[in-house]
Amino acid sequence: MSLPTILVADDSPSIRRMISACLRAAGYEVTEAADGKEAHEVALEGAFGMLVTDQVMPVMDGLSLIRALRATPHYANAPILMLTTEADGQIRAQAREAGASGFLAKPFDPDQLIASVEALLPPPSEG
Repeated sequence: MSLPTILVADDSPSIRRMISACLRAAGYEVTEAADGKEAHEVALEGAFGMLVTDQVMPVMDGLSLIRALRATPHYANAPILMLTTEADGQIRAQAREAGASGFLAKPFDPDQLIASVEALLPPPSEG
């Protein structure tokens, strides 16, 4: 019984490492992407169980990434958590409209990140 692999998209290497370290400590496998375009390309090459994305990134922002992934069959219903410093209500509404499953403001608490991920991911299938 293994936990799903999570794709983490954030343009800040230190934030990306922090998110990944928290998720790995909780038992998840993690793949990282440096911006929305890279995350989109990587997501289309693999089957990730969840995506954690920043909003403000070069090349493709988080909202555009969410919209692009929601248009594909594999990611139409996959859990997507937006993690961003842009914590105002307008961004939250836009994230929900784009298809985000959840929203977490930076700076984040590692326990809160794990709780958000566990709330959004279906339990691992037993096989």
